[in-house]
Amino acid sequence: MVIVVMKSNVTAAQIGDVLRRVEAQGLRAHLSRGDDRTIIGVIGDDQPINKEALAALDGVENVLRVTQPFKLASNEFHGERSRIEIGDVTIGGNEVVVMAGPCSVESYDQVMTTARAVRAAGARVLRGGAFKPRTSPYSFQGMGEEGLKILAAARAETGLLVITEVMSPDQVDLVARYADIMQIGARNMQNYALLHAVGEAQRPVLLKRGIAGTIKELLMCAEYILSHGNYQVMLCERGIRTYETATRNTFDLNAIPVLQDLSHLPVIADPSHGVGKSEYVPAVTRGALAAGADGMIIEVHPDPPNAMSDGPQSLTPAQFADLMEQCRRLAEALGRRVASPAPHAVAQGVPVRAAGDSERRGLSGAEGKAAEGDQLGKMLPRLFPL
Repeated sequence: MVIVVMKSNVTAAQIGDVLRRVEAQGLRAHLSRGDDRTIIGVIGDDQPINKEALAALDGVENVLRVTQPFKLASNEFHGERSRIEIGDVTIGGNEVVVMAGPCSVESYDQVMTTARAVRAAGARVLRGGAFKPRTSPYSFQGMGEEGLKILAAARAETGLLVITEVMSPDQVDLVARYADIMQIGARNMQNYALLHAVGEAQRPVLLKRGIAGTIKELLMCAEYILSHGNYQVMLCERGIRTYETATRNTFDLNAIPVLQDLSHLPVIADPSHGVGKSEYVPAVTRGALAAGADGMIIEVHPDPPNAMSDGPQSLTPAQFADLMEQCRRLAEALGRRVASPAPHAVAQGVPVRAAGDSERRGLSGAEGKAAEGDQLGKMLPRLFPL
């Protein structure tokens, strides 16, 4: 691969001419526009690329060969840090964007209670798994599309963006209908069919590092997504497996500055999976922030001891609020800032109820769950009309 660096005063016509010349030779072009200059990546697979011919075109300043095996993910291809804009949230800028919520979607009330709490504390994105890849086939596997609908209902009330995991290529279209960001979990980092599918979906993607994946392997997996022209990719350090058994994983703090040195893609830290114990999550979060992470993804649950998955590593809403205050002070000292609370947004015509509504009405057990299901059943057709 080579990159064609265009002059600062390049015209749209000159850019178009370079793109046409590249494609006429059977090569692939990837256009990257920065604040100060435009770069065109040229990929030829096994075909030779004539650097001299490209350098002679009008508007071209220089033609350079990319030495890294991960071409589009490399800083050589994109000289500026990438920023991913989703609604009013920018990931990769001066603000540290916090994503928070439960490991698994368990119920309407659980998600709504958590969403309100993390929004009030300053999170901008709600996390929650509707499809869960579990170590044991007998563990809770998630609520599926019903869980996605609950996440969408929480977004409608709070204004938070939604991130949730997609596990297979055949789930991509379904998850894309409900989620703002699709997450590829550690177990699927090298699921190449899935990487191709989310690349073609042209939606923001959070790619987690596998428990035994090297930094180079993570970047090569990101390259699969980028090769489809989907540049809305975030890299996530979530801990790797080592010989240490005191924590669930070993959080690789080194990975944050190394990834930022090698790649232009935003780097998100996952301290919850990084250590697997809630008592260590605040310290690792602060360390990741100091190391320069562009964002955090943190597990929060209203009742961790009774969570259906990952309870031991989940913070309570009160603990999360305290951690957010710590992060604000640390970010300010570093010349950055933790993103402000998400603006309030309520879907038109959608009734909103407070958490625990069925309990306050004296309903419990099967009766309470039936009441919750009835309320959600009435609400969803208005959110998602046929």
